[in-house]
Amino acid sequence: MDHSHALSALRDLLLTHALDGIIVPRADAHQSEDCAPCDDKLAWLTGFTGSAGLALVLRDRALLFVDGRYQVQARNEVDLTAWEIHHLHNEPLADWLHAELAAGSRIGFEPLLMVNSQYEMLNATSCNLVALEDDPFEAIWTARPPRPDGAIRELPPEIAGESSADKRQRIATHLDEQNVDFLAITLPDNIAWLLNVRGSDVAMSPVPLSFALLGRHGDVEWFVDAGKTSGLPESLLASLTLTPQDAFIARVRQVAAGKRIQLDADYAPVALRFAAEQAGGEVVWQADPITFLKATKNAVELEGYRHCHRQDGAAWVNFLAWLAHEVSAREAAGDPLTELEAQQKQLAFRQQQPDFIEPSFSTISAAGSNAAMCHYHSSEKTNTPITGANFYLNDSGGQYHNGTTDATRTLAFGTFDPQRRLHYTTVLKGFLALITLQFPTGTQGHQLDAFARRPLWELGLDYDHGTGHGVGHQLLIHEAPHRLAKKVNPWPLRAGNIITIEPGLYLEDRYGIRIENQVEIVESCPGFCRFSSLTLIPIDLSQVELQLLSEQEKQWLDDYHHKVREALSPHIARDARPWLFAATAPLRVKAG
Repeated sequence: MDHSHALSALRDLLLTHALDGIIVPRADAHQSEDCAPCDDKLAWLTGFTGSAGLALVLRDRALLFVDGRYQVQARNEVDLTAWEIHHLHNEPLADWLHAELAAGSRIGFEPLLMVNSQYEMLNATSCNLVALEDDPFEAIWTARPPRPDGAIRELPPEIAGESSADKRQRIATHLDEQNVDFLAITLPDNIAWLLNVRGSDVAMSPVPLSFALLGRHGDVEWFVDAGKTSGLPESLLASLTLTPQDAFIARVRQVAAGKRIQLDADYAPVALRFAAEQAGGEVVWQADPITFLKATKNAVELEGYRHCHRQDGAAWVNFLAWLAHEVSAREAAGDPLTELEAQQKQLAFRQQQPDFIEPSFSTISAAGSNAAMCHYHSSEKTNTPITGANFYLNDSGGQYHNGTTDATRTLAFGTFDPQRRLHYTTVLKGFLALITLQFPTGTQGHQLDAFARRPLWELGLDYDHGTGHGVGHQLLIHEAPHRLAKKVNPWPLRAGNIITIEPGLYLEDRYGIRIENQVEIVESCPGFCRFSSLTLIPIDLSQVELQLLSEQEKQWLDDYHHKVREALSPHIARDARPWLFAATAPLRVKAG
């Protein structure tokens, strides 16, 4: 589309509302990482399709703030004659407003799209934040997609491992102990977990876009479009009060008088604060307790993760065996395999697995320099051949009936120069340093992050993204609250948490490397935990400088590959078995 027209239309709106600027986040009212098309205002305005960022549109300037994962991608997708690209974290919007705009500048924002913590930071600047009563895009986005109405299904107790009634009572007991009258739930995955339901509003994110109010006695009012719930059992619906989704803010305003309403400052729209305070309610700022409870998986959920990873590992091995043959054969025939062909074939192998539902995120199938963009997605325009001349990076996962998967492998189909071999080995050493670590129970994610980075730091290298994230149980691929990153993450890690370990290295216009396993945190000895790998996929060792690995690292790789071989060999295609046995052979055999 003509993004310049969108920018011009938004600037006309600034004049109409006597604004000096307007903030356009890459967010919906739920702070979803993957927005429904009707909510992706940032993409419509700028052309940027990444999952994190925001724009500041002024009368004479337009700024796009994105994090380190998207610095290259943003410059490839937006019109750089119209937009300035800034770093979301290194030069935050609040600092820019304070330094660059005159005191009293009127900056518009949508209260449903801004959380309270961000509002407080921006409100502390010298600018005047102006809350817009109506969605400004309604008037200018003429071909806006409709709001999704995906059907909602029940997650059976034999997969969830705990009844919705028991979960509600657990949260209600917590509210009563804190003398809180209502918990306002705005995160769709928290609602999905609480009610044991899954949705289909947004592809690959099986959550129902909705809101909920949970009272201190366990009663739940669910703000959801009624047409979505027709397939749910009557017993569940009878235990809830159903109200249209658009009535949520008004309902909070209605019930808030004289009540204590718990809101999550990092996720709840500031519109809820405004509604509660205007009605005479007291806002209790605490993290939604569901977020942390949900992150500790029960025994049934954990077994589901292990089961679906065996299926996903089998799909990966069938794919990698096929890929190893096709890349060389197609290149020799002068018709090299492409990123999109590989991506489609990988999906076909996953679809052969009995419990597979859909991908858990958009596959990153990246050859050569495309892999230097952390969240690259191939298209007909960028579709690149996969050859023996450079790395091929594949980051993909699946939603299964009993769990969610996420893994990355970087592959070589030729012999590389010493620098690329060193870089690959260094990323592998960072991966091994973290995945072999034993750490005290309750350690926080930022306290572990440097273990994965140290080998790269010793070469003067680094990567501009986190080292790991939580993964939901047939839920979101990036699940709060746990994260391994430089930024402080105050949530303790303990047995039953599911996260990823994924260090990388990205050299613009050259290549990218990432190795990622999904892991379960398990108790190792009294007071300590370790990581147990859920991912069952061989790690490419063809480019590893073996002399740089310690004996402990070599032993872990041999033990891991033995586990992969034993777990998957009964479940893969017969013609993939020779590849699996070669890929998982002990290092002494490979060295020989």
